[in-house]
This record gives sequence, structure tokens and C-alpha cells, in this order.
Amino acid sequence: MATTKPLRIAILGGGIAGLTTALSLTKFSPANAPPPLITIYEIRPQPATIGGAVNLTPNALRLLSHLGALQEIRSSNYGAECPAVEVFDIYSGTKISESSFRGPDGKGLGTPPFTALRITRGEALKGVLAAISKHPNIALICGKKTTKIHETTTDVTLTFADGTSSNSDILIGCDGIHSVTRLTHVEPERTATYSGICNAFGFAPLKAHQKPHFEASGMNFARGGMLLTSFHSAAKDSIYVGALMQVPDDGLQSRDGWKARGADAEKTRADMLARYSGAKEPAIEEWIRDAQDLFLWPVFTLSKHGKWATDRVMLIGDSAHAMPPQGESTGIVFEDGVLFARVLARWMEKSGNGSDGTPVREAFDAYETLRRARIETAWDESQSVVKTVQEVGWLGHRIKMNIVPWYLWWTRGYREKHFVEDVTTCEIGY
Repeated sequence: MATTKPLRIAILGGGIAGLTTALSLTKFSPANAPPPLITIYEIRPQPATIGGAVNLTPNALRLLSHLGALQEIRSSNYGAECPAVEVFDIYSGTKISESSFRGPDGKGLGTPPFTALRITRGEALKGVLAAISKHPNIALICGKKTTKIHETTTDVTLTFADGTSSNSDILIGCDGIHSVTRLTHVEPERTATYSGICNAFGFAPLKAHQKPHFEASGMNFARGGMLLTSFHSAAKDSIYVGALMQVPDDGLQSRDGWKARGADAEKTRADMLARYSGAKEPAIEEWIRDAQDLFLWPVFTLSKHGKWATDRVMLIGDSAHAMPPQGESTGIVFEDGVLFARVLARWMEKSGNGSDGTPVREAFDAYETLRRARIETAWDESQSVVKTVQEVGWLGHRIKMNIVPWYLWWTRGYREKHFVEDVTTCEIGY
């Protein structure tokens, strides 16, 4: 059914989830209708282009290409190609395994083939923002703190701390683990829980005498956790140092408490040096000592099950299902946005943006039916990360070094199945 009235969509959260969801809603909007009018509200004065580095797996790159963001990333020469993540025993320096994205002919996985890209969160966001700027139906408004969400049978009203308000047909919460959308409206009792692990990260200059022991990215297992050492730029003149490790909360229940602890770079550096001492490769200790912008970030999670939607409000990404990092978390967020956009577009085509009386909740329910099983499987997989970074003794470390290669071999087919997926064409069942 054709319609001439554009759907008004508000998105809370101007991070990677909110921006790619906006691109997805635009890309997959029905051809027989005007594109939706999308307004993204970000609480910060400007989008946050700081943070660590992520590995964009083949499925993530494929989706960014569909959305026009990968082309922006490539044109700016952001990131470092990552054909594989190599796995090392930090004490012997021995490579024990790898997680490869090369594919059968070395060109990558899927159609078209992609390997992976290690890129800072800031540069990934810049690429997506460049793609956003080419779509006049998408507006990004920063410095907006939401204080109230009021939903009726016909619309959603947001009230902001500056006294202004906005009205839309639907609201999408892409505002992360501490989501205002979830905590004030969708499911206030579902609060984030500290996972017991932290990510400590920084960037160290690569010096002339240092010879990296990895091709692109190296995951170094130690008794005190996992340490990632990786290129993150095409110049390969800097090393991203990222540590996943158990850290007691020490009573740091509040976000402000964690923020103060995370800002103490020298305390974090000393902890990392103690945990990853004894490395066979001397450059590992040097990179920890030289790391700039070193920060400790607690990993919070949500319970496995939870409410994702009301009649006109939908949660996407971490606001719905935050979990420990398990190798493809960013790709999962992109998939969320694309699949939701495709289901919503089907509803728009069928109902004329609801002009025939079909509630948008029908589309929300169809998306949940399509997505729940995949998310719950990923949540289960993420729990192995927590176990992997738990502190162990020498014997536990040796056992782990024997198990990891077998685990990666055993799960290779399963992981590659997801890396070749293209959710822009899969059956959505609606």
C-alpha cells in the first residue's frame, strides 16, 4: 500500500548503533513511500570519537558497505586490514592458533569477500557520520538529555532537560548499556550488572627497534588475562594495546566511581605490567609502558532475557542485549539495525505507515521473533570470554593453552557461517 506521509522516527543515541540504524532505516525504506524523517538525539555536545579499537569482521564490513559507510572509511584510509587474529602464549611467545578471515582463496569470506578491519571506534564513527551527512532525511542533534518519554496510542513525546520536546511516530533506543529508553520507559527494573572484567586500552608508538610478533593482530594469553596487541591504522606506526582482565569492583558501584578509577592511568598501567610480566616478546612490556591515553573501562552486561519493546518504542543493540565482547559484537549491532529496518519497511509497505490501522507493534514483534534466538546464542557464547580471562595459576594456564587451539578449530565452521552471512538478503519471515 502506497503512502505519501513519511514516518517520523526518533532515535536516542548518536553512537555507532544509532547512526547505523538510521542509515539502515533509510537504505531499506519502501520505494513507494518517502524516506522516513529520522532525528537522532545525542546527550553529548558532539558525537564521541574517542575509545579503543574494534575488529570489524567480514559480516560487519559487508553491512557497512551496503550502508555506504565502508566507502567513507576506505576513502579516509582508516583502520588496518586484519586477515587473522593470531593467538599466542605470552610466556613462550609461541603461536598456538589463529582465527582467520582469509577464506579458501585468501581473499576473504562471503560474497563479495571481506577479511576484517581493526579500527578505532573514533574513526569508525567518523566514517559513519560521513555517510549520514549525505542523507537529508537524517538529522543529528547533540546536547540533548532526555528527561521524560511519554507514549500514547498514536505517538511518542520526548522531553529534554533544556525544556524543549519532540514528537515522533516511533522511538528507537540505541543509547547503550545504561539506556535512558530502557531505564525510564521500556523496562526500568532491568539494570546493568558489572561482569567482573574490565577492558584496559591505550595506544603505543611503534619504535624502530621493535618487531611485532604478529602480522596484524595478536591475542596474547597470560595467567592474568588476555592482552591484544594490534595495528589499527594503515601506517602501522602505532600499536593498540587492549587487556581483558578480572578486576574486583572494590565497592565502585556507581558510574562516577568507575570513571574515577578508569582515569587513573598509572594505576592501570601498573596493574597491566604486573599481569603481563614475563612476556617472551620484550616489546609487549614496552608497549604497556609507552601506551598513551590509557584507560580502564568496566564491562557491564544485561540479563539474557528482557523486554525489548512497547507499542511504539524499540530497543536496539546494547540497550536491549549488552554482553561481554566475543569477537563480533559490533557486527551484531549492525545486523540488529538492518534486520529491524527491513522488517519495519515490510510493515510500511503493508500498512501504509499504519494508515490501514495495523499497529507498528506487529513489526516490532516480527523483529523479535526473527532476532531473539541469535542474540541469546551470542549471549551464551559471550560467557566463555568471562571464563577465558579469569586469573589462573601455571597449571591452569597450560591447560588453557591446550584447549584454546582445539576450541578455535572446533568452532571455526560455526564462526565462518556468521561471517559469510548477509542479512540484507536473508528471509525475514514477515
